[in-house]
Amino acid sequence: MGRTSDAKEKILTAAHSLIEQRGYTALGVAEICKAAGVPKGSFYYFFDSKETLALAVIDQQWESQRGDWTRVLRDDAEPLERLRRLLEETQADLRAGQQSCGTVSGCMFGNLTLELSNQTEPIRERLQEIFDAQVKMVDEVITEARERGEVSVRDTTEAARSIVAQLEGQVLFAKLYNNTQRLEALWENCLSLLSARRTYTAA
Repeated sequence: MGRTSDAKEKILTAAHSLIEQRGYTALGVAEICKAAGVPKGSFYYFFDSKETLALAVIDQQWESQRGDWTRVLRDDAEPLERLRRLLEETQADLRAGQQSCGTVSGCMFGNLTLELSNQTEPIRERLQEIFDAQVKMVDEVITEARERGEVSVRDTTEAARSIVAQLEGQVLFAKLYNNTQRLEALWENCLSLLSARRTYTAA
């Protein structure tokens, strides 16, 4: 039993790495199994298809990211300070990844949205759910900041959607140019989008 569990984790780990490096469409089950060091039969023991595996990888990635977002956005700091820290941690993670492999990998959810949103409905729906959850978490922070008189926005949900879209867009540019300096404008742009009445600078 321990070996079967280990095989599943190896497949997930290999698929995660390959999807980050090369995307989803070009990958085959045989390549994933070879990278994982498991027989092809093990793949179909755990996953009905490559799409099922991709959904599992997405869920695993979101579980990790949601934990990070929850830790940052729902702690006791002032609301805009929490939002700033979220952006800073995103920048730091991408820089660390670039130092490790030489390239900016970008956001898995954004990458898969560009690649698959018109090809596979289950993945498209799952990505929608994740981005909606991100917007909701940011919306809670913006609502709190508005109640404190720190930002001036009419629709907090639309403002949150703009923040998430800006984050995804800047990460996309960082990936395209392989340059994390493209992320330096995140916080100032965020303050502008929110019509913030106070300026928070990095500690």
